[in-house]
Amino acid sequence: MTGSVVVLAVAYLLGSIPFGYLAGRTAGIDLRQHGSGNTGGTNAVRVLGPKRGVPVILLDVAKGALAVLVAKHYGGVGLEVLAATAAMAGHMFPVFLGFGGGKGVAVGLGATAALVPVIGLIAVPLWLGLLLLTGYVSVGSIVTALAISLMAFLFDEPWQVEAFCVAATVIVLWRHRENIGRLRSRSEHRVNIRGWWAARRSTAA
Repeated sequence: MTGSVVVLAVAYLLGSIPFGYLAGRTAGIDLRQHGSGNTGGTNAVRVLGPKRGVPVILLDVAKGALAVLVAKHYGGVGLEVLAATAAMAGHMFPVFLGFGGGKGVAVGLGATAALVPVIGLIAVPLWLGLLLLTGYVSVGSIVTALAISLMAFLFDEPWQVEAFCVAATVIVLWRHRENIGRLRSRSEHRVNIRGWWAARRSTAA
């Protein structure tokens, strides 16, 4: 029992590491005062640009996956799911920033990939593809969250995993409600990842 509590505490603290906030500080910017006001990867990309924002997303994915991988050494699927939930909670309500964090998409994606690698192998390219195709981080996040829940049932995963995926999807949709409103009004902010990458390659050449 004590071991499980420690694992969940570690998962929460991993989720609480505010990579977006730290990236902003390297540029002299407090993400909490710009864009949407949260410290997640989407706002990091929007405010700081892809050069700093994309690594934030990748690190958030990694901390979600790491939380689940730690749990794998101490318990079964139930503990892994609880660790994934704790990591998401830490990201959204980080103790280090007064419990104001991101929307939980990247950390949830990483946690899901560690829980069910085959879903991760589909979900990550899906998210990236939608981002590149539409230019909207929110579209990639929303559609991928819905797809993850669908895949959990299609692949007949344990009920704990299915419950986590559905709960995570609901949370992602709720926390993107303002983005959904902006998408409907066609006022959502686009991110030109392809343009940034082309410019970077041109500079390097």
